[in-house]
Amino acid sequence: MDSAPAAGSDRRRIQGKAISIGIATGAYALSFGAISVSTGLTVWQTQTLSLFMFTGASQFAFVGIIGAGGGLVAAVLTAWLLGARNAMYAVSLGPRLDLRGWRRFVGAQSTIDESTAMALAHPEPVSSSRYAFWATAAWIYVLWNLGTLVGALGAAAIGDPNDLGLDAATAAALLALLWPRLVDRSMWATALAAAVVAVVLTPVLQPGLPVLAAALVAVAAATLTGRREVR
Repeated sequence: MDSAPAAGSDRRRIQGKAISIGIATGAYALSFGAISVSTGLTVWQTQTLSLFMFTGASQFAFVGIIGAGGGLVAAVLTAWLLGARNAMYAVSLGPRLDLRGWRRFVGAQSTIDESTAMALAHPEPVSSSRYAFWATAAWIYVLWNLGTLVGALGAAAIGDPNDLGLDAATAAALLALLWPRLVDRSMWATALAAAVVAVVLTPVLQPGLPVLAAALVAVAAATLTGRREVR
């Protein structure tokens, strides 16, 4: 008889966490909107990235490469590589979410670091895991897009966003996204190796290509780590 109140209490806790994560993520979106406009994208191009790409690291990398004068191909490939981890999340969450038909497309769009982490943090019962996933994804999607719009409109009104130092903000934003993920030696080693590759190649390659090479280093490291774990 106590199961219903317990379930309601659990959902309220999950909802509170989801809102907090959404607000924090929305704050990053403010900077993304401003940075994107400062690189030359329009407000609506910026908003389209948040609506359909919807993965912070990929979006920051994309506009950073475009802003540095890199080619569109390098920007797209780098964004794709950084977002590829979401596909691995989707594979692991597939049995838990058990989506069919058009819901798979919505689930794929909603599978990001935060929604995955919340789903895995509430494994039992499976209904709580699903609720955590969807609540987190919904709050982040709404606040990320709202933050993007506010940041983009604000930057467009400034005239020259670089006057505020936004040309240097992309690197800071990416570092802020990366830092919480450096949780063990292998992560630190991968990050340092990728950074060394990017620094060495920057003087000799066109803008965007050093970042792409660094992303390939990270993918290779993740693949090798996975093989070792299987063995």
